[in-house]
Amino acid sequence: MQDLKAAYKTIMDDHFPETMEISFSGRNGKQTLIYEKASWVIDGVRKGLRYGENPGQEAALYKLINGNITLGGVTSIMPGKYLASDIELLQSGKHPGKINITDIDNALNILRYFSDTPCTVIVKHNDPCGVARGNSPSESYHKALMADRIAAFGGAIAINREVDKETAERICESYSEVIAAPSYAPGVAEIFAQKKNLRVMQISAIENLGAFIGRRFIDFKSLIDGGVIAQWSYSPSATTRDKLIPAQSTYKGTEYRINRPPTDSEYDDLLFGWLVESGITSNSVIYVKDGVTVGIGTGEQDRVGVAEIARNKAYRKLADRICWEKHTTSYALLNDTDARAAIDAEVAEKKGGLTGSCMISDAFFPFRDGVDVGIREGVSAILQPGGSLRDFESIEACNEADVAMVFTGERSFKH
Repeated sequence: MQDLKAAYKTIMDDHFPETMEISFSGRNGKQTLIYEKASWVIDGVRKGLRYGENPGQEAALYKLINGNITLGGVTSIMPGKYLASDIELLQSGKHPGKINITDIDNALNILRYFSDTPCTVIVKHNDPCGVARGNSPSESYHKALMADRIAAFGGAIAINREVDKETAERICESYSEVIAAPSYAPGVAEIFAQKKNLRVMQISAIENLGAFIGRRFIDFKSLIDGGVIAQWSYSPSATTRDKLIPAQSTYKGTEYRINRPPTDSEYDDLLFGWLVESGITSNSVIYVKDGVTVGIGTGEQDRVGVAEIARNKAYRKLADRICWEKHTTSYALLNDTDARAAIDAEVAEKKGGLTGSCMISDAFFPFRDGVDVGIREGVSAILQPGGSLRDFESIEACNEADVAMVFTGERSFKH
């Protein structure tokens, strides 16, 4: 039997070339993108990616060094605008693997929308498990961690501000695979040295992430038969309050309109949640409150089901958070029956922290059963693309509960 523990320590040789070219031919003639393989010297060994998604899979990371493509009147990102493809590795007990890079990449995909305030995105298996804004890097990290402390174990952290000592010390209280930031304050390296396998990545361009809003790239999907699907990357257009549409619908000649518009704070959370959604695997529904994710449901096949999953996660994560703060142990390991009962009662009273939160969906609700999941938990506002034949049902459900609802007019699927 294969020694699985040893397999994770393997450094895979790879047979990928040092440079790679991808060419397109069309009305604009032949257009070519030229890539160079990335590598790092760790413990005297020069190597690129440790392995792919699993031990035993060869993998290579390439950065764009020359060329450009214009398709449909849109020009892709120019060479030299490096983020995750050209990290500066300040500390690493091991070479990065493919997942480390793609997790940070998706964290930056979300983080680019929040440059106006300290923000932390914690990603696990290419989906965020906690996203939070705060008054400082430390506060934003702590809020993101406590949004889902369990899932954040072994995750990838991206912060859009310099990491100071306070933030570094908090990060070292838990186990993480990766931390990426634009810079690190003096003394932080010594703190991170306690975690020898923590990959500390410096990506200076995080300070300019806002420049990537609306910038598209070519997104490739390889098929089992060798075929390839090429598409432009998704870029949400509903990025500001004025792009959101008060929910309305016409069904069998009757017009339905939402009664109450969102408050200013609800608008803030709705937009925050919608931009976080752009980095979440669909089918997804999330709940947000005060600039922090409360429950994240991802990759489910039916919409009411994912609304329930996000709700259930909110309950479980709040129970764990309360348990950790009061008893410094996880809820799953708490053996005190009375203490568990007290936590359960507090979570039930707070409805998993969902009361007063905002509900965000990456696609329309085909029936009202989806919005009813959130309404029963006390959400105050809902954002969804709209476009269902039965949007009127969701509008009626919201009006019955005095819940605001807006449409984005666009879907945010990510597969």
